[in-house]
Amino acid sequence: MISKAASNTVALVSWATVAVLVFDGFLSGILSVFFLPTYLGSVQFPISALLGGIANVALVLAARKVAERPIWVASPLVGWFFAVVLCMFGGPGNDVLLLADWRTMLLIVAGAGPAGVLLFMFRMKAITASVHADPHSATHPRSSSESTVR
Repeated sequence: MISKAASNTVALVSWATVAVLVFDGFLSGILSVFFLPTYLGSVQFPISALLGGIANVALVLAARKVAERPIWVASPLVGWFFAVVLCMFGGPGNDVLLLADWRTMLLIVAGAGPAGVLLFMFRMKAITASVHADPHSATHPRSSSESTVR
């Protein structure tokens, strides 16, 4: 049996790990935006959109190892999205890092899409597992007249 102090230590380490993963998601978003306007020769080559999507999937998988609640598993993706949205606003000299361009849409779709699909699959798996665990509770709900108070 685990003592209360050991349990608190495990919880603290889990929270710290999730906080680091959120910060990593934020940094991944900033780097994705900074390297979005790259060129391969004279051709636009926004590889950071794909790399941002891969990084977000890895961060979500890492968060799933230490967190149980879906909001904490999704928090690195929230950090990434916050960084991307922050880069859309103008700075002190009204300079904007993300313009209304196809590369910006590609960054959002390719960066958040795979991790969003992964989170959706995790949630659907949890819902179907809970339904299969107790199939009679969902098919035959008890009415208020059937419940007995003792």
